[in-house]
Amino acid sequence: MLEHLKLHLADKTVILGIGNTLRGDDGAGALLASRIQGKVPYIVYDSGPTPENYLGKIIKDKPRTVVIADAVDFGGKPGEIREIEAGSVETANFFSTHNSSITLVINYLQKNLKADIIILAIQPKHISFTDTLSPEISQALEVLENWFSRIARDSKH
Repeated sequence: MLEHLKLHLADKTVILGIGNTLRGDDGAGALLASRIQGKVPYIVYDSGPTPENYLGKIIKDKPRTVVIADAVDFGGKPGEIREIEAGSVETANFFSTHNSSITLVINYLQKNLKADIIILAIQPKHISFTDTLSPEISQALEVLENWFSRIARDSKH
C-alpha cells in the first residue's frame, strides 16, 4: 500500500491536511495531519478547510515533495485510500468538497515550487454537518497513522 508515496517521501516533505471536521468524513485530511504532527520527520500542517492560508509557509519550506491529504469522492468504497498525482487532478473524475480550492492550491504550488505534489485521497462515506466520523474513515485514519509511524521509524535506521 502507498508504495508510490513512499518513494516520494524525502527529508524535505510537507504534508498538508485539508478538511472541515464539522462535516463528518470531510475532516479526514485535517485529522490525519493532527494525528501525525510531531511523530514524523516531515513538516505537517493541519490547514482545516483553508489550505490557501498555508501556501506562503509551504513555499518558504522549499519541500521536494508536498502530500495533500483530503477527503475525495473518487467513486471508491468508503475509507478507500488512493494516491493521485497532481498533474492528473484536472482530468480525474472525482469530487473534493474543496474542489476549486484544491485545484487552485495545486496550481499555485506548481507555479512556485519545483516539488512533486501527491494527493492522498480518502473516500468519504458522508460529508454532512456532524462531528462524527464514519467507522470506515476512522479505520482508514488509523491505517494511515500507523503507516506514517512505521515509515518514520524505518527512516531512522
